[in-house]
Formats: sequence, structure tokens, C-alpha cells
Amino acid sequence: MGFGVTLFGIGLIIFLIWLFNSIYVVKEWERGVILRMGRMSPDIKGAGLRIVVWPIDKFYRVSLRIDTIEIPPQDIITRDNVSVKINAVCYFRVVEPKLALSAVQNYLYATTQLAQTTLRSVVGQFELDEILSEREKVNEKVQLILDQDTEPWGIKVSKVEVKQVDIPENMQRAIARQAEAERERRAKIIAADGEFQASAKLSEAADVLARNPVSVQLRYLQTMLDIGVDKNTTIFFPLPLDILSFLRGPAKSYQQPAGMPTPSATTAAIPPAVSGEEKK
Repeated sequence: MGFGVTLFGIGLIIFLIWLFNSIYVVKEWERGVILRMGRMSPDIKGAGLRIVVWPIDKFYRVSLRIDTIEIPPQDIITRDNVSVKINAVCYFRVVEPKLALSAVQNYLYATTQLAQTTLRSVVGQFELDEILSEREKVNEKVQLILDQDTEPWGIKVSKVEVKQVDIPENMQRAIARQAEAERERRAKIIAADGEFQASAKLSEAADVLARNPVSVQLRYLQTMLDIGVDKNTTIFFPLPLDILSFLRGPAKSYQQPAGMPTPSATTAAIPPAVSGEEKK
């Protein structure tokens, strides 16, 4: 009687151990692959409760969620012989669980190493200005190469992003000087363009004043009004235009050499102004 109870207890313990090793719960974002006596089962197990025959069967669970690996900083020589240090981040996921288990021993480690070598190879094909200004182009090329190389492993690389580009200090100063010179060039161009537009408008205004000499006197009075607005110590003595009529007489009798333009009447009609400073 006692021997039978002992045997039953041993059998129950063995059954519980077998049941514990035979029951697996597959989550929604996971897939299960079974190896039966070393041979891979053709069926992929979905989410739910799965029972295998232990120890004949061995159950592997593979996550289908997007995984992230950080590519450590890499010392790279660009195409224009500049030493830079670049790190990046890679996003990928498993699309074929059977290939991820059978085609590569450790797909996570293999993808990390491949991402490092690919980043070094691709960045070396670009110049420093292209890396800094066209980072999306570098990301796209690295992602395309990684996706093609990891496809036999059942891996899909969805995105690669360059995080940081470290350049030598002397190169940083050179880039700063280049940017400052570029800003100065743009400022000079904008100022020259403004002078050109202002000269064009002044030329149009001179043409309008030349067609009506009375407008010159109106402009003269407007200038007087503008001077008298602010509180200052400037003394302004207006002179009528008729006082200078005797000055225009000798100017008319002056004979211009052949081929030289005659002074415009508008120029002679501009009224002079005599001003003095009264210090308090």
C-alpha cells in the first residue's frame, strides 16, 4: 500500500513536470516555431495556448514587434578626407520567424554588426557637406542596403536614422567662417539690390518733377515742414525762388561745348537753403 502511494506520487510529479514543459502561451505579437526531433515544423503557431510533446518537441517564440538597435559611434573618413564620428539608430522587425531561427544564429546581433559596417561603407561615399545637408539621403541609402542584406534572414529594416555627426574642432571653426562669409555675401547683395531699386524710384520721381516745375517748390515747402517738426536748434532761412533768377541768366548765356548735354531746367529750379546752428 505504501509502495503504491509512493509510485503514484512519483508519477504525478513526473506528469506535472512534463505538463509544465509542454504548455506554452503565445502572445498576440509573437509567433511560435516547433522543432520536433531536430526538424522544423512547417506550421507557425499563432497566439494562444499551445501544447507540445516534451522532450520530443522544442518550442521557440519569436516577437514580431519592431525592435530598435543603437549603432555605436563609428570613426569614418568621408570622401573629401574629413574624419567624422557618426552614430545612428535602426528600426527592424521579424517577418519570417522560421528564417530568423534557421538562417542566422542570432538575428539581433547579426543585424547590429551589419548595420555598423553598412553605415561606415555608405558614409564614406559622401562628402561632409552632403552628410550635414542631405542626411535623409544617407538614411535612405543605409536603410535600402540593410533591408536587402537582411531579407534572407526574414528581417525587414523599416528605418535608419543618423543621430549625431561629430566633426573635429578645427573643421567646426572653418564651417563657422564659411557660414559667416556666406551671410555677409547675402547681406551685401540685398543692400545692393535695395540701392538699385531706390535709384530706380528716384529716377522716376525726378522725371515727375521735371514735367511740373511747381512741384519742386511744393517739395521745398514740405522739406521745411519736416525740419520744423522736431525740437532742434537748427535755424532755417527760406529764400524765394525768384531771388535766384539773376543767377539763371548767366547760366543760359554760357555756351556748352559740342556734344555735351544741356543742364536741365529742373536742376536750376531747385531752391537753396541757408541754415545755421545756434548752440544753446
